[in-house]
Amino acid sequence: MGIFNFFKSQFIEVIEWTDQNTNTMVYRFPVQNNEIKMGASLIVRESQVAVFVNEGEIADVFTPGHHVLYTQNLPVLTKLKSWKTGFNSPFKAEVYFVNTKQFINQKWGTSNPIMMRDADFGMIRLRGYGIYSYRVSDAVRFLKELFGTNSSYDTSSIENHLKKMILSGLTDLFAESQIPALDLAMYYDELSIQGREKMKERFAEFGFDITSLYIENLSLPKEVEEAMDKRTTMGVLGNMNTYTQYQAAEAIREAARNEGGGMAATGAGIGAGAAIGNAMAGAFTANQQTASSAEPEKKACPHCQAQIKTTAKFCPECGNSVQEKKVPCVNCHTEIKEGAKFCGECGAKQVTEKKCTGCGAINGPAAKFCGDCGEGLDG
Repeated sequence: MGIFNFFKSQFIEVIEWTDQNTNTMVYRFPVQNNEIKMGASLIVRESQVAVFVNEGEIADVFTPGHHVLYTQNLPVLTKLKSWKTGFNSPFKAEVYFVNTKQFINQKWGTSNPIMMRDADFGMIRLRGYGIYSYRVSDAVRFLKELFGTNSSYDTSSIENHLKKMILSGLTDLFAESQIPALDLAMYYDELSIQGREKMKERFAEFGFDITSLYIENLSLPKEVEEAMDKRTTMGVLGNMNTYTQYQAAEAIREAARNEGGGMAATGAGIGAGAAIGNAMAGAFTANQQTASSAEPEKKACPHCQAQIKTTAKFCPECGNSVQEKKVPCVNCHTEIKEGAKFCGECGAKQVTEKKCTGCGAINGPAAKFCGDCGEGLDG
């Protein structure tokens, strides 16, 4: 009876794996030198795949469910071992359980800064970090490419390699995007999606599917951040002259509060007050100069004497035209101001009126005949 129990214990009747470690990717069922009983139960849980290996060659793959092992559902193994139909003897084979669940919260980060060119700051060094998740999508390829003959395999075995793959792809993505450093925070989601798409093909080479990738932070060097802070401060301050006046007023108020210190403090206060006064005077003068330089030049309207812009064509007060009328010179015909007594080009005296020699009537300077008697005026 004891000998019978000994031989019976060598036949495996139930094959299953209960995952006790959340990071385990592959588990080899401990067959050792035992044989699997034909008709044994194979239990594959959700997020698992069972793979039978015969003498180093991958045979049959089982998805989640309860499977009773017969030659009918072991076609590849049956062919490899050349079993006859209805073969019921125990057999030897290696059984591997592959974990197909998502491995989440895997971290990536830059060990060395990423050098890239920026339109605002020139060459900058960019650092970043985030998380990603992946799962085994092709158990057969994963076993062939990575697992080998180990008894178990977890995420730490491939972690460094995947991290370097991600950093290589993201470095290329950041450089190609040409997004200004000041605007990077606006594109975390877009860059994360593009980075995941870029990594899909690389992960698939090992039988993996990258299910998510997130950029948590992209940071710039300290000197660039300080420059950005200064730019932000300048934008908040706005008018520097107004800010100077405010600072001077604050300094005067603080000096007035200083009641102690004797003559030395008094002298220091006078000196400080003089310096503050000069600063305020300079600020006010700069404001006045800015205001005066901003005012447009003006002239008097020839009709109502109101002050109007030099570029105005009509007076906003009386509505009359303020443009000077031009008339041709009586000698050289150059246009000159109406009412001018002499021409600025030839110096000829301008005739302002013509008197008719026949009837004595007064006519305009351009008249050729007398308006009263019709006598010719040019003669």
